[in-house]
Amino acid sequence: MALAIKTREIQYQAKDGTTLIGYFAAPESAQPVAGVIVGPEWWGRNEYSEQRARELAQHGFAALAIDMYGDKKTTAVATQAHEWMMQTFQHEQTIVERSAAALAALAAQPEVDATRLAAIGFCYGGKVILDLARSGADLKAAITFHANLSAQKAAEAEKFKAQVLVLHGEKDSMVSLADVESFKQEMQHAQVKSEVIILKDAKHGFSNPQADEKAKANGVDLGYNAEAEKAGLAAMYDLLDRTLA
Repeated sequence: MALAIKTREIQYQAKDGTTLIGYFAAPESAQPVAGVIVGPEWWGRNEYSEQRARELAQHGFAALAIDMYGDKKTTAVATQAHEWMMQTFQHEQTIVERSAAALAALAAQPEVDATRLAAIGFCYGGKVILDLARSGADLKAAITFHANLSAQKAAEAEKFKAQVLVLHGEKDSMVSLADVESFKQEMQHAQVKSEVIILKDAKHGFSNPQADEKAKANGVDLGYNAEAEKAGLAAMYDLLDRTLA
């Protein structure tokens, strides 16, 4: 049964001075609960990432759908999304500083047990949370859906604290199976406990029911796959329940 939840926006600042606005959801609980940040697709902090935060809260976790562009900017236009995303690549520390600020904002909430934190991310947001984990952030788990797996700075043994779960579509044309193999080697070299699940017949964006609509509007190779979404979410909750208990 889904738990009763509460939601609010939380404003915080990154080290570069950018004002960020996250969307917070938490179960109605007398005791602090484990916290999870939700990294958004390149569209920005939109209804989809907020929905995932609410679902996490209904499952018993506090969650923060994070803002990576500032002032909770969102778009449905791929060219704009690409422009905003690329701005966060211009300086090596931007992604980590903004996601670290979000993690700190989540940990500071009275509903959150700051000793039990994890991160999930979708597409661009998957890269965001992996780079945060690579930076040595105190995460129990880092879970990605159809993520860009490339590293700003490769994972290092003993610095990387999170267990990793990568959920990847077999037919993802944006992140190749060769990219996945390179990522596996990175994790192995850094001695990170990790698992990669390849989901059959799934394209980039498989977890988002709006993927087909966005693909058609923007001429990009996205596709929703209900079976892959269901399997991916089940694997995600299994790892969160184990690592955040």
